[in-house]
Amino acid sequence: MRTYLDCIPCFLRLTIEQGRLLTGDEIVHRELMNEAVKLVPGFSLGLTPPRMVKEMQEVIKRRFPNCDPYKKVKDQSNHRAMELYPMLKEKVARSEDRLLTAVELAIAGNVIDYAAKNNLNIEHEIQTILAGSFTADQKSVFEYDLFRKELADVKTILYLADNAGEIVFDRVLIEEIGTGREVIFAVRDKPILNDAIIEDAVFCGLDKICRVISSGVDSPGTVLEYCSDEFLKIFKEADMVISKGQGNYEALTEAPRKIFFLFKVKCPVIARHSGAQMGDIVLKQL
Repeated sequence: MRTYLDCIPCFLRLTIEQGRLLTGDEIVHRELMNEAVKLVPGFSLGLTPPRMVKEMQEVIKRRFPNCDPYKKVKDQSNHRAMELYPMLKEKVARSEDRLLTAVELAIAGNVIDYAAKNNLNIEHEIQTILAGSFTADQKSVFEYDLFRKELADVKTILYLADNAGEIVFDRVLIEEIGTGREVIFAVRDKPILNDAIIEDAVFCGLDKICRVISSGVDSPGTVLEYCSDEFLKIFKEADMVISKGQGNYEALTEAPRKIFFLFKVKCPVIARHSGAQMGDIVLKQL
């Protein structure tokens, strides 16, 4: 998916938010923004948003090397989601269609995204997930029958992770689809926004149920040209690829293979591109 003009204000917002997470010095905030704005005229709108965000992240990294601005947010998300894990499993166990419920929970967990929603109240979002069920109107782009049909014939699944905390919801889905299959769970290589890395996956127990690898990227989306050779081989050879989150959708809509995309629509640009509405949950193969 290419970058749209509407994306650029979000890139800049992420820069100032991270500056505020790292320091209370308003002079530094202004300097970071000045550096970020200088990059905008050189952006090619033909490139994907995750590539643009990666470039802007260099502004933060130069000033704060080896930093992880969202570390505290990620830890909070992981801890709270793990507390809820037994309730998520119970919700699936009581369901008439376990797979459907696990898919819906996995997508609902995509709302745990501080980078997309800077006033995120983790507790409120989680309680909404647990209390609610999705109406037909919220599933206007939801290819569940196709997903179930194709899942029946696969032996290997590559599952592309998105955010910390959210990966507990992914764990629930993987435990439903992983019996008799090999599942490889791919996370980011280094900290980027609130995206999950290997230490998050280990804390949330993903390493106990499937193979966990790094995709090799430190962009907020699986940009194939930045991925490791190991990852690219798995990406090419896996029977099915499941991609979580908007960042992976932005990065992979033009990928050279079929992918099932699972995400909650949190952005008008993504809504227009996917054919869904704001707030919808999406299960779509491209």
